[in-house]
Amino acid sequence: MRGLTHPTRRRFGQGLGGALTLTVLPRAARSHEGTHEIAVRIARFTFDPDRIEIFVGDSVTWSNADLVPHTATAEDGVWDTGALDRGGAGRITFGTVGEHRYFCAFHLHMRGAVVVRAKADG
Repeated sequence: MRGLTHPTRRRFGQGLGGALTLTVLPRAARSHEGTHEIAVRIARFTFDPDRIEIFVGDSVTWSNADLVPHTATAEDGVWDTGALDRGGAGRITFGTVGEHRYFCAFHLHMRGAVVVRAKADG
């Protein structure tokens, strides 16, 4: 780790600690309880990540880091974040199981998918 800045070493250590913690937790402790919010970053005319998996009731928030506006618009037209200017964000909560494909209405080459799974009965 020689040559790395102190904050970089700290972030590496935090990430490593989190990963190690998840490997030793009992499986039941890692089950999906409650709802979660997943972040998708829009930058360089891409969705990052462009494919995510969530559970019914979870939300996805798209945040625009580009200089130009973008949208996250469902291919079937059921949901749309609306125009997100630089620094803007839009949130959608998913209640239907399945693969929900989406695109940017301003830049049709930008595509992504949200795969929604049923919550496991506990």
